[in-house]
Amino acid sequence: MNSLKASASSLRSTVFLLMILIFTKPINSKDFLQCMASKFSTANVYTKESTLYSSLLLKSQKNPRWLNSTLAFKPLYIVTPSQEPEIGVTVLCSREHGLQVRVRSGGHDYEGLSYLSRAHFVLIDLVHLREIRINMEDQTLWVQSGATLGELYYNIAQRSSTYGFPAGVCPTVGVGGHISGGGLGVLTRKYGLVADHVMDARLVDVNGRVLDRKLMGEELFWAVRGGGGASFGVITAWKIKMVPVPLTVTVFTVHKTLEQGANKLVDRWQQIADKLPDDLFIRIIVQNVGGGSYGVKKTVQASFNSMFLGNVQSLISVMELIFPEMEVGAKDCKEVSWIESILYFAGHPSGTSREVLLDRDHQLYKSYFKAKSDFVNQIIPETALQQAWERQLQVDEAYMVMEPLGGMMNHIPETQLAFPHRGGNLYNIQYIVKWKVNEAEEARRHIHWVRMLHAFMSPYVSKSPRTAYFNYRDLDLGINGNNGTTSYLEARVWGTKYFKNNFERLAKAKRRIDPSNFFRDEQSIPPFG
Repeated sequence: MNSLKASASSLRSTVFLLMILIFTKPINSKDFLQCMASKFSTANVYTKESTLYSSLLLKSQKNPRWLNSTLAFKPLYIVTPSQEPEIGVTVLCSREHGLQVRVRSGGHDYEGLSYLSRAHFVLIDLVHLREIRINMEDQTLWVQSGATLGELYYNIAQRSSTYGFPAGVCPTVGVGGHISGGGLGVLTRKYGLVADHVMDARLVDVNGRVLDRKLMGEELFWAVRGGGGASFGVITAWKIKMVPVPLTVTVFTVHKTLEQGANKLVDRWQQIADKLPDDLFIRIIVQNVGGGSYGVKKTVQASFNSMFLGNVQSLISVMELIFPEMEVGAKDCKEVSWIESILYFAGHPSGTSREVLLDRDHQLYKSYFKAKSDFVNQIIPETALQQAWERQLQVDEAYMVMEPLGGMMNHIPETQLAFPHRGGNLYNIQYIVKWKVNEAEEARRHIHWVRMLHAFMSPYVSKSPRTAYFNYRDLDLGINGNNGTTSYLEARVWGTKYFKNNFERLAKAKRRIDPSNFFRDEQSIPPFG
C-alpha cells in the first residue's frame, strides 16, 4: 500500500512537469513594460536582463532546492512596489497582457509557489512594504506584509517589554503569508493563532482596488485569516491586537535519546501536552544525532523545547505536579525576557543581540528540504513512534516536530476563521528532511523517504480527511490544473485536507471577489460552482 501511495506521488510530479509544456503561449515582453510605464512607472520593474534580477529572485528563497528547478517558469518580471497603487497597476497590467502574478513577502513557501509558476508570470515582491506602526495606547499595530516576523518582534520589543505577538518561531518568515495561513506559534495555547488577533486588513483585488475590512466585507475578511491570502488578492497590511506577556518567562530544553528513554517521555507527553496549563508550551523536536567519523553511535534524540510564562520556581512547581518524569530542575532552566525567548526558539546562542532579528536573509534558515504535516487527535502507540524514529536513521538529517495544541485552541470554533484545526487535536506534526547538495538524485531520494514516512504514519493521525497545515505547503496532497480550469469539486481533493468543511465557504468567498480565478496557483482556492 505504501509503495502504491509513493507511486501516486511520483505520477503527480510527472503530470506537474508535463502540464508545463501545455497551455503556454508566446508573450510580448514589451507590452507589460509599456503598460506599467503608461499607468505608473517602471522604476521598480526588473526584467531578466536587469543586473539586479538574479539577486532579487534568489535573495529571499529559503528553500534553494528550487533554484535549478525545471518544473516551472521563473518570473518574466520582478516588481518591488513601494506603495499600494503600484500593486494595483501591476495586477491590471498583468491581466491585460495574459500574465499571472505571484506574491512574495518572505520567501518561505515550502513548495516555492511564491516565486515559481507553470505559467508566465510577474513576481510582486513586497520587500519595500515593511512599515510597522505601533499604538501602545490601544495595544494595536499595523504591519505591512513585506515585514518579517523578526522585524515585527524587534519593533514590538523596542516599544514594550510587556506586550508580544503570538506568531511562529522562525524570524525570517514573511508576515503576509504567515498570518494569512493562520500562524501557529509558542503562544498558541495561551492566545490562539496570530490570525485570531487580526482586526483589519488591506487587500488589492483583481480590479486593482484597495480594500479594507469594511470595503471587502466580513466573508472575505474571514477567508484571508487562515485561508491563504494569495487566492483572493494581494494583502498589503494587517492590523493586529498585541497580547500581554510577563516581564520574565522561563525556557528550557531537555534532550533524551532512545537509549535514555525518550520514547517513554514522549508517550507521557502525548497524554498531557494538550491539557497543560495555558502558560506552558512544550514541543518536541525528534532528530538524528551522532554518527559521522568520531565513533559516536548514530541514534535518535527527542528534545523537549519549552517556554513558561512565569519564573523558574513556578515552572518547576508545575512540572513536578504534572510531568515529574521529565525531572526538570533549575539547572535546566533560564529566565529571560519575551524577546530573548524569541531568539532562544530561533536557535541563536545566549547573548545574541536582538538586532539579528532584522536580518531578513540569515543563512541559518536556508536549506534544501521537503516537509509534510499531520494533525493528531488520538495518542499514537509507543511502538509506532519507535518505528517511525528508527526510519529516521535511514537519512542524515530528518526531524519530527511535535507541537501541542489544546488550551485556547479548544475554545475557538472550527468556523471562527478559515483555519479549522481547533478542539479535538492533541498536537500537530511537521516531518522535515534536509540534504546538503542540490542534485536531482539527492532530492529524489530524500523526498521519497519523507513520503514513505508520511505513508507509514497514516493509521495513527487524523482521518476523513487526513488533515494538514496550509502554511506547511505540500503539493503531494493534490494540485490544480493549469489555466484556471480546476473545478471546486476537483480542488476538494486537497482543499478539505487543509480547511476541512471551511473549504466550501472559502470557495464561495473566492467566487465573489475573483470570479475569473485570476489569482491562482497549484493550490489556490477556485471559485465555487
